[in-house]
Amino acid sequence: MSSDGGGSQMGVAGALGLSVTSSVAIVICNKYLMSTLKFYFATTLTSWHLLVTFCTLHIAQRLRFFEPKPIDAQTVISFGFLNGISIGLLNLCLGFNSVGFYQMTKLAIIPFTMLLETIFLSKKFSQSIKASLMVLLLGVGIASVTDLQLNLLGSIIAVLTIAATCVCQILTNQIQRRLKVSSTQLLYQSSLYQSAVLLITGPFVDKLLTKKDVFAFEYTFEVVVFILMSCGIAVSVNFSTFLVIGTTSPVTYQVLGHLKTCLILSFGYVLLKDPFTLRNLAGILIAIFGMGLYSFFSVSESRKKTEGATLPVNTQMSEKDSAPLLGTKTSPWQESNGVENFDDVPRTAKSAFSRQLNP
Repeated sequence: MSSDGGGSQMGVAGALGLSVTSSVAIVICNKYLMSTLKFYFATTLTSWHLLVTFCTLHIAQRLRFFEPKPIDAQTVISFGFLNGISIGLLNLCLGFNSVGFYQMTKLAIIPFTMLLETIFLSKKFSQSIKASLMVLLLGVGIASVTDLQLNLLGSIIAVLTIAATCVCQILTNQIQRRLKVSSTQLLYQSSLYQSAVLLITGPFVDKLLTKKDVFAFEYTFEVVVFILMSCGIAVSVNFSTFLVIGTTSPVTYQVLGHLKTCLILSFGYVLLKDPFTLRNLAGILIAIFGMGLYSFFSVSESRKKTEGATLPVNTQMSEKDSAPLLGTKTSPWQESNGVENFDDVPRTAKSAFSRQLNP
């Protein structure tokens, strides 16, 4: 049991590390691609990311790196299309709102996710978890939110974005748990449908936002190289997003996304010499403190649940009779058992694209 627990903790830590590393890497790549090379077509680029992800997983499946698991076609198609629409809405939200209001939209994902899980999934969040998340959101808000300019169309798109993002991330978690499929299997089954949605709508969305045509862009050798690099990194971003949500929860994923926000702000200041104020520094420190509190309370509550499971045999039998367990895999992050950024998406590379547009 201790060996399994240690392996589970290492697996969760690896998933979190891969998610942070790949997301920061793709922000660096996309920032250069869009800021320096003037390739502003984020939605179309995302569709290429998902298409490359599907092709990579298809090759991996053919080489027997993982076994594909059939999933109900209606579930996969619906999930894929909803996820694709969610990505498009994120880009539209950024295009029709100020950066400050867009950041507020991202901050609203965590409490809205908790609300949905409480109402529809009967999840319960302790006061300690809620308090630590409030500290986290306060810090990220201080560090990243600048101006707040409201308009009716942008507000409607923001509400739709929050709803679609939360539902997608909750579904990512629930599908993996209830159908007993791995993050790789779910991503393989759904990425083609996500790509299809964005391949069709991406050029129109990008033209609406940038007033430029992706097909009329001059694709130099350097642009093609960075597009290929971005697509390669996106495979890790997409995989790690599904992995993190599947092994932890949507709320934890959103917390992780805000950590990426703080890291990206810090990176922009240290390496890119972006403007940085005491307000940014104070916000980042508050956010990190909030993340520390969240981690501490999550692990503490997980340990209490684990200790509560080690009861006398007769007590365990009575509990088993009244409430049979659906699974035995546990994680130190599963206390909320529920989105992270995100920031952030996924789940997809959407959090990476949004960040590079507002460094």
